[in-house]
Amino acid sequence: MGKLSVNLCGIELSNPVIPASGTFGYGYEFAELYDINCLGTFSFKGTTRDPRFGNPTPRIAECTAGMINAVGLQNPGVDKVISEELPKLKACFHKPVMANISGFSVEDYAYTCARLDEQEQVGWLEVNVSCPNVHGGGMSFGTNPEAAAEVTRAVKAVTKKPVIVKLSPNVTDIVSIARACEDAGADGISLINTMLGMRINLRTRKPVIANKMGGFSGSAIFPVAVRMVYQVAGAVKIPVVGIGGVTTAEDVIEMMMAGATAVEVGAANLINPYACRDIIEELPAVMDKYRINALSEIIGGAR
Repeated sequence: MGKLSVNLCGIELSNPVIPASGTFGYGYEFAELYDINCLGTFSFKGTTRDPRFGNPTPRIAECTAGMINAVGLQNPGVDKVISEELPKLKACFHKPVMANISGFSVEDYAYTCARLDEQEQVGWLEVNVSCPNVHGGGMSFGTNPEAAAEVTRAVKAVTKKPVIVKLSPNVTDIVSIARACEDAGADGISLINTMLGMRINLRTRKPVIANKMGGFSGSAIFPVAVRMVYQVAGAVKIPVVGIGGVTTAEDVIEMMMAGATAVEVGAANLINPYACRDIIEELPAVMDKYRINALSEIIGGAR
């Protein structure tokens, strides 16, 4: 059997498959279905400094080969994540976990990252810069190289663990933003977050979700994600985590050949809760099919 392990920012993963933030809760819910220690790791639900109820309902809209969501970062806040969620996770997951952090100001990001950096279970900090900057007119931090770099520097100043900056695809030039984050000290880049989408109810003649627009994810965005991973991986020297429409073991291989060191699986978990386990189980056969001896050897192989 081929070797599945990869090294992500200095931490060894038994395999490159990582459930994406917002699709796997805090892990213990899925642990009731299967042993989640088969995962490389997982990125837990986006966490903010203060509790958030999220956006008004309805928040979800179905669409061809995907879905649109506008959940609005609903979470109990970092204090409760540390006091309640992580202890429950520790009972069922015995590997370092990826903490996904969101914020609405640079200070928010720094505070929440500093708190989670102290937690023994946390291996990486995945910093989502797709949030609106409340001090910058509501423009997402991730749409501007300077703003993304400012968040990266602030987080790196208060943390010791690897910082992976998660980028938005809703930009003209994602490469310049990735390079700005690398120059500011990021240890890795993850991409892509959801694309902006919308559905309209033909009977009511109104948007399906209350927020009007939301994040479009699912297999339909996979080619866009592969393209952006390829572009960014070719432009930076730090590891890239590929995300976007991954549903099969073949998709994982393709994303890695584009330049990803590890691969996150998102919407597929909401369709099939066993998706990540099934992909991991399928990987050895797919590796044999394409004569791959070690996954670490194919990273960026499409170049």
